[in-house]
Amino acid sequence: MLKDMRLYDPDKYLEEVTRVTDSILFRGHEGLKKRLSIVAEDTLSLIWAPTNQLVQVSEQVLIDSIWVTAYEYFSSWDSRKINIYDFDPKNFTDTLYVKLFDPFFGSNWAMPLDETHITSEFGFRRYRWHHGTDLRLRTGDPVYSTFDGIVRMRSYDRNGYGYFVLVRHKNGLETLYGHLSKIDVEVGQEVKAGDILGRGGSTGRSTGPHLHYEIRYQGLSINPTEIFDFGFRRIKMDVYPLTASSFQHVVQAQEAVYHRVRSGENLSVIARRYGVRVSTITRLNGISTNSVLRVGQRLRIR
Repeated sequence: MLKDMRLYDPDKYLEEVTRVTDSILFRGHEGLKKRLSIVAEDTLSLIWAPTNQLVQVSEQVLIDSIWVTAYEYFSSWDSRKINIYDFDPKNFTDTLYVKLFDPFFGSNWAMPLDETHITSEFGFRRYRWHHGTDLRLRTGDPVYSTFDGIVRMRSYDRNGYGYFVLVRHKNGLETLYGHLSKIDVEVGQEVKAGDILGRGGSTGRSTGPHLHYEIRYQGLSINPTEIFDFGFRRIKMDVYPLTASSFQHVVQAQEAVYHRVRSGENLSVIARRYGVRVSTITRLNGISTNSVLRVGQRLRIR
């Protein structure tokens, strides 16, 4: 018996267990460089077995390897850029069912604020797209993670989000919380639904205290009101069907048409040329019918 114990190699045993475990997790897709089709991604499973192996994702941050290898779109990690995914919504033709929460396995959801009154909807705002839902708050109000996850970004965007946190979730979604006055979490920190991420404020490009709340899939925004009923403070479903219509606004933005103003042109001339209304051009560009056009000025037409 003593002889057998001397032959026992704990490192080799751990390597064998990890290899078997990973093969179960990836279900035959161990090759992280191999691009999986969208329908091959398991977005209905919220329970992951930890690998107990840390990987270095930056000079300061070590995280469990499962957070960067469990799914194909999690094979990368970047704490400086929001959209790090190579996802073209024009190629998305399937229906992908995303499990949002499962109390049986201890995975829940929470509202991002104690009170959720919408002040600005998701959608086109003057000359740009508003990728989230704005919720009224008082500076210093706690801001909560809406699902279980891990903090991928905590940063400051002077001309946009101000202080913000982005949380990666196990179902492939990510949520962003903008205009914070204070951040209470670190990159690589695991959080549960309802954990405090920071305090509300009016930092960055903001006209007053509010929370800018976004939901994204592979870097592209989704209307949060498709998932949450902020008026009644409830979640609408436990499984969200992700379809091509979820990203129609992104496709339309990518297909936007622009025109450079030439000498002698006015809004009426440009509108007739493209078969659109003058009011459409003024709305898309944040100008009025009395605005003076400059030669070479770039106008969005659609």
